[in-house]
Amino acid sequence: MLKPEIHPKYQRTTITCSCGAVYQVGSTRDNLRIEVCGKCHPVYTGGSQRLIDTGGRVERFKRKYGMK
Repeated sequence: MLKPEIHPKYQRTTITCSCGAVYQVGSTRDNLRIEVCGKCHPVYTGGSQRLIDTGGRVERFKRKYGMK
């Protein structure tokens, strides 16, 4: 049995991902917002989603090491 004054309230809460996925879970916090979830993370999607190289890292690497 839990002591009533020392434990946070455990409740149902909503987790919303930036990709639009919504999950209902139990937590001690209210309405969490996350950036990456199991629906949109590249490891869990099997590579179906690709990350966009906005900084040009690949091109800079190729220039640095003389790759074409």
